[in-house]
Amino acid sequence: MEIFRNAGVLWNLLKGKAPEPRFRVTTASLGGGPAVTDQLVSLLPSCAVEAVEQPDIVFVPAGGLPFDTMMQTGYVIDAVIDQNAAIIPWLRNWANTGTKIAGVCSGVAMLAEAGLLDGKRATTHWGLAEIYRKRFPDVDWQPDYLITDAGDIACSGGINSAADLSLYLVERFAGREIALECAKALLIEMPRTWQVAFADVMLREDHNDENIQRAQDWVHRHFQRPIGVEAIAARVGMSPRNFIRRFKDATGHTPLSYIHTIRVTMAKRLLEDGQQSIQEVSQAVGYEDVIFFRDLFKRHTGVCPTEYRTRFGTPPITNPVDRRGSRIEVPARTSW
Repeated sequence: MEIFRNAGVLWNLLKGKAPEPRFRVTTASLGGGPAVTDQLVSLLPSCAVEAVEQPDIVFVPAGGLPFDTMMQTGYVIDAVIDQNAAIIPWLRNWANTGTKIAGVCSGVAMLAEAGLLDGKRATTHWGLAEIYRKRFPDVDWQPDYLITDAGDIACSGGINSAADLSLYLVERFAGREIALECAKALLIEMPRTWQVAFADVMLREDHNDENIQRAQDWVHRHFQRPIGVEAIAARVGMSPRNFIRRFKDATGHTPLSYIHTIRVTMAKRLLEDGQQSIQEVSQAVGYEDVIFFRDLFKRHTGVCPTEYRTRFGTPPITNPVDRRGSRIEVPARTSW
């Protein structure tokens, strides 16, 4: 709630500028009653879901988990769905109107139960992945991905990844600059999608060519390696010429352009969130020749890697010091 509410607001206030809120946030629950999480926190929503009028985004949070019994296969998902069954038709209704639906951790079960994830890639907490696969076999579960985006449906992993998914959606709806400013103002990291996923790589995957989809998935997982078009074509049982033609028809890119785009996107995330040298970033995304990497990066982004880091990099918050010079211990975020 804070991330969406502060997009375009807190950064501006800290900089002495007029706030420009980018989202109107409404919290809602079944019947409008308090939402209780693990019996520890109770949130009083703004209204009942029945009173919500044409949302642009519906964000379904984690539903709270019974820790003492959560490892009993199926129990967690059954409990979450049973307790919130009345929300299923509500989600279907808004999904059918074009509303963006997002879910986190056990909240993803609500999206799956509503049938919104059938035939699509989705993720959830890695500890729940096998339970989800058994309960929802028509979903392409990708638990290695922190965030997945199927166009109209977005999912993220564990409870703390709600922040990552929220910032990702802020970037998608309000632009990267607003998302960066929001993250800096709230002292949180930008979305960690680059670590395991390519949810923010805007490359076409909404096609029905299964061989090309397999090739794309393989490239996403192995982009750091030396990749030859002939080898990818052979992997999916196609001739290089036919593969190149079908790949471009399906994605709008040549295979080589697709690989470069993925690598540059990964490099941008490393430059924004890490402290690696330009040469280390170059090697991490698959380019041994750092000069070639610099030229390619500039062609794709309009700036060289060093300038990009200067403009968009966020220094990590480690061992901060308070105004009196005393060191502050920052506890690590925890998630079951």
